[in-house]
Formats: sequence, structure tokens, C-alpha cells
Amino acid sequence: MRYVVATDTVETSELVADYLAGRLDPDDEVYAVNSQFGGDETSSDELREGEAALAEFEAAVDGEATVETHQFVRGNRPEEDVLQYADEVDADELVFSVRDRSPAGKAIFGSVSQRLLLQSDRPMRVVPREE
Repeated sequence: MRYVVATDTVETSELVADYLAGRLDPDDEVYAVNSQFGGDETSSDELREGEAALAEFEAAVDGEATVETHQFVRGNRPEEDVLQYADEVDADELVFSVRDRSPAGKAIFGSVSQRLLLQSDRPMRVVPREE
């Protein structure tokens, strides 16, 4: 299997790694992706948090499968980077986490997870996270 994992925080990486624990085979390929818009829209703290999220994921699944991590800062929205990369590696499955948000919160603020769900035709595993 070839997985693309979208992560934005250490907490998300831990949740997704816990979900994948015991499901991965040594022959599986896992690509963990963190996407930041860049420029004035991304702070150095956000970049460091993305790097920490990727390092956490890689450490958590070390030895269970082949893992590559990628932090994209290309001026794209996160879901664009994730979906484009899933196409590039021909992922069998997308794995990401969602926050429990009110319908009004989703409408006002949008959601990367929501856009991934709506824009991809790939199989997905969505791991809930509590607020």
C-alpha cells in the first residue's frame, strides 16, 4: 500500500501514527506531508511546527514501513499540495485527522479536511481528534 498522510501538528501526527500502528506492512510506503502557504502568510513558528509534526510522525512509525516526509511551501493551499502529491505518488489511500467543529465554524473558517473530503476520489481514512 502507498499512503499519503497529511499532518499539521505533533498531536495530529501522533493520532494518525497510532491509527496506522499494526496496519502497516514493511513493504508499505508512507509519505507524510505538511503544507504551508509561505511568504507573509506563514510564520517561522508555523514552519517549525510543521517540521516537528513530520519528525514526530517519522519517529512514531519508524521500522513499520518505508517513510518519507515532505514539507511544502509553494504558495498552494494545503489541500492542493496534499492532493497533488497523492497524484504524484499514486497513493492508494489518504490519511488525515479532523477536528470536531460546529457547522457554523466550518462554514466561516473552512477546513482543509473538509476540502480534502470533497475534492478527492481516493480512498481515505479520517482519524477524529478531540478539541
